[in-house]
Formats: sequence, C-alpha cells, structure tokens
Amino acid sequence: MLSVHPNRDLSSLVGSRICHDLISPIGAIGNGIELLQMAPRDSAAELNLITDSVGNAAARIRFFRVAFGAAGDQMMGRAEVMSILSDLSAASRFDCEWRLETPQPRVLVRLAFLAFQCLETAMPHGGTISFKSLDTTWRVTGCTQSLKYDATLWASLTDYDIRPALSPAQVQFGLLPVLAQEAGRVLSSARDDTDLHIAF
Repeated sequence: MLSVHPNRDLSSLVGSRICHDLISPIGAIGNGIELLQMAPRDSAAELNLITDSVGNAAARIRFFRVAFGAAGDQMMGRAEVMSILSDLSAASRFDCEWRLETPQPRVLVRLAFLAFQCLETAMPHGGTISFKSLDTTWRVTGCTQSLKYDATLWASLTDYDIRPALSPAQVQFGLLPVLAQEAGRVLSSARDDTDLHIAF
C-alpha cells in the first residue's frame, strides 16, 4: 500500500508549481504592454512579444488543467491532446509525438502528462517526448542528447519507501505514483545514455 507522502500538502506544491511556470509569460505580457506605452512608433516587436507570451501562458494553463485537474470519466480525443501538446511544444524546448489514434480516458492522459513533466526535469536541453500504448500498457519516452538524472527522484516513482522532500518543480514525482495507484496502474521506469522511459 502506498504510504502518505511526507510533504504535508501536495496541493500547495501544485499551486506553487503553476504560479512559478505562469509568472514568466505573464510578466512578459506586462513588459510588452509597457514597451508599447513607451514607444508608440512601429510596435511589431512588442506585439510579437505579447502574442507569444499569451500563447505560452494559454498552453501551460491547458496542460496544467489536464495534469493537475480532476479527471473523472471523460475521454480525450487525439485532436484535443495534439492541440495541447502542439501549443506547449511551440513555447518549449520539446517536440511531442502522440502516437495514440483513438480517444483515451482522461485519467490516463493525466498520468501521461505527469510522466512528461518527470521526463522534462531530466532533459535540461530539451529533446523529443513520445507517447504510445501497446495493448493496455502506456509508455512515455524522452530522448535527448544530455540526461540529468536524479536517482532518488526516479526511484521514488516505484519504491514507496523512498519519499524525498519535493520542491514545487518536482511535485509530479509525488503525484504520479499516487494517481497511478488510484488508476490501478503499476509504474516502471528505465533509462540508457539518451533515452528515459516511464511505463504504466
């Protein structure tokens, strides 16, 4: 049985994570508006900054809504998931490949998005993250030229006796095992020099 995580309140870490990730694009929007106010001349650069920042913030909000929100019994179609990942990729260092053709339960998409965030922490220079399912097993794979692997964090996904204190940027490592167990899924992970895998 999965034990209670030592972090007193994972929800507060989630809130901190969301705020941290959104403050940058929202701050850039404010900067763009200030520049427009200061320079009423040709404002194409400032408008591009605002447009890109709005898109970045919207992409993150849509992603967070799935990763951290309630899943229920809803299904998510390929087009919806692809739209979220495409918008996120446009504002990040990652290319995403969604290789599932049919609608999928939102609860499993949520696990896949949390797995994405785990992989993201190990890929500081970006790379490609792919999602696929074989029979009933999902596999999320990160491919990069440079892995930054925190052995304790990754061990905590599968060893319930390892419960490191998490920062907001690492909250997905606390949520994924709990939510996977609730969904009746068993997590596993593996890695080599350039690839890192999470299966459930």
